Amino acid sequence: MIQNGILNPHVLELIARVRHTNTLVISDWAFPYWPEIETVDISLTRNIPTVLDVLNLLKQNFKIGKIWQAEEFTTTNSARVIEDFDASFAEIPNVSVCRLGHDDFKKLVPSAIGLIRTGDATAYGNLILESV
Repeated sequence: MIQNGILNPHVLELIARVRHTNTLVISDWAFPYWPEIETVDISLTRNIPTVLDVLNLLKQNFKIGKIWQAEEFTTTNSARVIEDFDASFAEIPNVSVCRLGHDDFKKLVPSAIGLIRTGDATAYGNLILESV
């Protein structure tokens, strides 16, 4: 029995299929549904869990080379929220962060292996992770 890290079997099954250069989306509670990719919904209530909760668990065993995020994230959130995300990104060795317009961000979503939907209410807090 797994006792540490990610315990949700649906999330484990999804991330086990991610290979070199595949992408995985971690989204907020309001992110649109994408019928062409698998969605694992782990939202419980507002802000439980958050995108950063999932990222912080994933980065323990998931080798991330690149993170995409909407550039609108930096103009709609407080300095503290931006610092929290940036601090989490900084803990990932050799990761590059690319912020692009939200419409361009959404164009990358359909090619992802899957999407993990959280209860996060952070505006534009969605992430696309590319495996190394």
